Amino acid sequence: MTIAALLAACTDNDSFSTAVGNRLSFSEDTISFDTLFSTVPSATQTFWVHNESSDGIRIQTVRLERGTQSGYRVNVDGTYLDPVGSDFEVRKGDSILVFVEVTSRENHAMEPQLLEDNIIFTLQNGQQQRVNLRTYSWDALKINNLTVSRDTIIDSRVPIILYGEGIQVAEGATLTLLNTELYFHDGAGIDVLGQLLATGCLFRGDRLDRMFDYLPYDRISGQWRGISIASSSERNMFTDCEIRNAWDAVVCDSTYLQMTNTIVHNNRGTGLTARNSVVALSYCQLTNTLGDCLSLEGCEAAVDHCTIAQFYPFSADRGAALRFTNTAQPLLLLCTNTLVTGYADDVVMGEASDTTVVYDFRFANCILRTDSVADADRFERVIWETPKDSVQGKQHFQVIDEDNLYYDFAIDSISPAFKLDIGRQPMKE
Repeated sequence: MTIAALLAACTDNDSFSTAVGNRLSFSEDTISFDTLFSTVPSATQTFWVHNESSDGIRIQTVRLERGTQSGYRVNVDGTYLDPVGSDFEVRKGDSILVFVEVTSRENHAMEPQLLEDNIIFTLQNGQQQRVNLRTYSWDALKINNLTVSRDTIIDSRVPIILYGEGIQVAEGATLTLLNTELYFHDGAGIDVLGQLLATGCLFRGDRLDRMFDYLPYDRISGQWRGISIASSSERNMFTDCEIRNAWDAVVCDSTYLQMTNTIVHNNRGTGLTARNSVVALSYCQLTNTLGDCLSLEGCEAAVDHCTIAQFYPFSADRGAALRFTNTAQPLLLLCTNTLVTGYADDVVMGEASDTTVVYDFRFANCILRTDSVADADRFERVIWETPKDSVQGKQHFQVIDEDNLYYDFAIDSISPAFKLDIGRQPMKE
């Protein structure tokens, strides 16, 4: 009886039907890729083809509706469509796996363009079923190891992807970046030996896809090298810029750096590290870094109307929001109208490393999450934030979504910073 039952089961599993009512089902009816740069291959997406009928189903052909024109590549159960695949079988209660990739052609448009195709499954019973494929393709200028050896202005309406080491600005040369989006491949960055002037620019990693459905790679730190400014450089300025998801976002040594209305966010090393430099920050946001959000070592620094917040999500061993010290050079820090907060009870770390060198700092009209210091000469109209305050830490801000790693550090109206004009408030005309 057991042998007979097994033979019957094998016979049932091996039976195929051309009944019109037998159809496939799909784990996804639409496969959507994120926006992709043209000519850059996508990550691979998958979906399952299920047979939930009482008989096996033969698939006569599987093809892309647009053939080879759309740039999609499809592998069905181990077989690449070239451009058509044929004679697939899906036994009853069984499934096969389909892999999809895409490399789009240049579309010669300024904005991302929708790129669609359909995978068409033609069954032996004559039925046709389809799965829709869609992505947005975005043309970009691709540059490998750019050396700027003379004064150069880049004002690009299309994004720029940097490969290799990225950009080097040679000593004596000035690179001016205007209204340009720069996307850095892993390992790329900017090395400034001359001068860098950036206005209205975005600096970020080049991954436009997602790690998970809810998590774009743009929210993952450490995707590119960052910006390094050498001592041979002078008078570097960032205005209305955003620098995010690098390792060390900006490191400058023995030079001058000015940042106005600029965001430095979500970096796997430090946000801004300045050594023996003159630094001027106004209306800036420095947030969420594995190391310190702002580190000043032997600098002359003015920080005004800034938000410095340490809510780095990927490690509990995160640095301070603000750290300052002297070196062989004096530390002169004036911090006004600034909000400094974070997860830890104390996120402001100041220490004189050399008692023979000037170590002088002043805070006025600030909110500081640190232990109260009774020194009227150094602190004027300072609110000492503690975990017991009714509004403190992440409650200052409009959105701190730790589950989806989404942050909007605009000051919420319930925060005392909003009422007292503290932190990165909208700039007045």
